[in-house]
Amino acid sequence: MEKKNDRNKNTSQNKLYSDEIKEMERLSEEQEKALRERRQARKHRIKKQERRKKLIVLGSMAVVTVVVAVSAVTGIVSFVTRESRQSQVSSKKSAEKDSSEPTLTDTVKQSRSDLEVDERTPEEILADAKLLAVQYDYDKAISLLQKYSGYKKNTEMQDAVKQYEEIKASCKSWPLEEVTHVFYHTLIKDPSKAFDGDYKEADYNQVMTTIDEFNKITETMYEKGYVMVSIYDMAKADADGNITEGEILLPEGKIPFVLSQDDVCYYHYMDGDGYASKLVVDENGKIRNEYIEDDGSVSVGDYDMVPLIDRFVEEHPDFSYRGAKGIVALTGYNGILGYRTDQSYETRPDDLDANKVEWLDAHPDFSLAKEREGAKKVADAMKAEGWLFASHTWGHQNVGQIGLETLQTDTRKFKDNVDPLIGGTDIIIFAFGTDLCGPEDYHGDKFEYLKGAGYNYFCNVDSSKYYVQIRERYFRQGRRNLDGYRMYYHPELLEDLFDVKSVFDPVRPTPVPPMA
Repeated sequence: MEKKNDRNKNTSQNKLYSDEIKEMERLSEEQEKALRERRQARKHRIKKQERRKKLIVLGSMAVVTVVVAVSAVTGIVSFVTRESRQSQVSSKKSAEKDSSEPTLTDTVKQSRSDLEVDERTPEEILADAKLLAVQYDYDKAISLLQKYSGYKKNTEMQDAVKQYEEIKASCKSWPLEEVTHVFYHTLIKDPSKAFDGDYKEADYNQVMTTIDEFNKITETMYEKGYVMVSIYDMAKADADGNITEGEILLPEGKIPFVLSQDDVCYYHYMDGDGYASKLVVDENGKIRNEYIEDDGSVSVGDYDMVPLIDRFVEEHPDFSYRGAKGIVALTGYNGILGYRTDQSYETRPDDLDANKVEWLDAHPDFSLAKEREGAKKVADAMKAEGWLFASHTWGHQNVGQIGLETLQTDTRKFKDNVDPLIGGTDIIIFAFGTDLCGPEDYHGDKFEYLKGAGYNYFCNVDSSKYYVQIRERYFRQGRRNLDGYRMYYHPELLEDLFDVKSVFDPVRPTPVPPMA
């Protein structure tokens, strides 16, 4: 059934969201205890493995050439230092680089082409390999160089392979149970419109983040060594839905994290409140936002998380692990990505809500096929840039409260209206921060239904620094909300990521309203 009042819907959504945050905070102590136990068990296993390795090495190694070891370490330090300096240059300095040096955009275009290795110049191959290595994919970088027919005569390529092998050998396998996951809602472009004193201001203040805050958080996390990884790097699902642990290899000083954003649909109720109106692909193939100005004109720019992260990674490719970006969680009742793709816009049922009726009346030339075509074009471009999609349930449902039949109906709507546009997904990020159960392993008819519907990865909202379950049939991870409520009331929970005082937007009204 369609909702008749988006104001009530928005208010009730955030109330339930706050209830779930409180519940997750209550459970955090129990989860932390379980996490400590898992850490201890893992440390014990690692120590045993290291003892075995030492015995093998001691039994087989007769001579250690100190000169070679020192040379290798010197080479690693020199290379890492050089790469670090190159990756941290400002946008201005990047623009001043010699035009012959490949940028991330150039390399991405190259990697998408159908050129075989020998159809590229040695300089292009070296540049492509360099990007792969900067993004921690040393095996692919080495393989690319060694596939070149002239590799055995090219000392520069051979030196690069040696460096990449040395750096890879120095990397550590990150404990998967210690990978944090942070998320945002739609970013506020114009705070004066979001915080204008109307009935929606309190909700926006609690659960939204301004662009200024987002940019400062991103820069701070980058400076601290954080690197975006894919949820698929943490766990692998085979064709039958069986889950196995993945592996994340990073150099010393780098810290993996997963990024996601909820409700990237640009709902009708947000119109005129200082948010972007949709995502688009510009004439250069870059993902941007449209924003409707007061006079009705449309500006195109980087006004939300997806294009802002894309631009940041273009300048700082080492912020992305092997090309990974974030997860975009979608509902479907107002369409996706700012396009009105739900079939209800065409069928116009009797219970169609007032916002949809108003929008359709203002767009008499509406075409469902064109809206879906536009959304799919953006989704395809996003996937090519490393973004993943997740279900947020079609109707922003609280899976902890609804019955199985409602969940089944909602899931069918998502699969009918959203999956064809995004190519399907096996990730579900629960609305309101809720979950199927407490910290115990998943069980019950709702889990079995979602598992049977093809979902393998499940995410809730959790106040813990880490919360990860990797089981034979599912992957589960808690997420940390980086919003007004969390920054204002619990800044200490974010200290590992950034200093709240240095990022908190002064235009944000205080005190931030407490969760009801």
